[in-house]
Amino acid sequence: MLKILVTGGDSRFATELKKIKSKYKFIFRNKKQLNILSENSLKKNIRKYNPKYVLHLAGLSRPMSIHEKQINKSIDVNIIGTSNLVKICNTFNKKLIFFSTSYVYPGKKGNYKESDPLLPWNNYGWSKLGAEAAVQMYKNSLIIRACMTEKPFVHKSAFSNVKSNFIFHDEFCKLLLKIINKKGIFNVGGRSQTIYKFVRQFNKKVKGIKSKGQLPLKMDMSLKKLKNS
Repeated sequence: MLKILVTGGDSRFATELKKIKSKYKFIFRNKKQLNILSENSLKKNIRKYNPKYVLHLAGLSRPMSIHEKQINKSIDVNIIGTSNLVKICNTFNKKLIFFSTSYVYPGKKGNYKESDPLLPWNNYGWSKLGAEAAVQMYKNSLIIRACMTEKPFVHKSAFSNVKSNFIFHDEFCKLLLKIINKKGIFNVGGRSQTIYKFVRQFNKKVKGIKSKGQLPLKMDMSLKKLKNS
């Protein structure tokens, strides 16, 4: 059975991944058990479990404001921590699967392909792009530009003028398993639609509001590569 070591083993997505039955053996490690800022901790875990793949879920995400207020922490966790992991995977010849974000795209034209120019619109996106730069140097890797959210949707309102590819974590798990053996870069998410339209399918009480600069209006990605994989 192919073993996959998972960083960020108590993250929201990892919690859903634990529920999925698959042919892979996932080894979940939280930040106390595996510290991505410590190369010794990374080496210790790689030697102990000898995984074929490393799935990198550990990172700093919400609230988005933390990346503006605590730049050092954002850099340490998302950029330096990921860079440490790239170096260790390279040393031990382990495949690295990295979760990036649709926020690396500018959000101005929509339908972004994996090959389109990147220009993050907030510090969270920059922190993920900084991490991507290290991962792209290592060819034995898979970069997933993700657009997902937890179920149920945690907010009481949703933007009716912002297009994205939101999909819930449980459905995202299935897409991950579909491409887990691939390499390169993949956009992964649901079909392009407004955030309000997506949420409205599952919560009729959600209110539609307009983004006035909080989010770019055209954040959706092309999923053609994913569908053809």
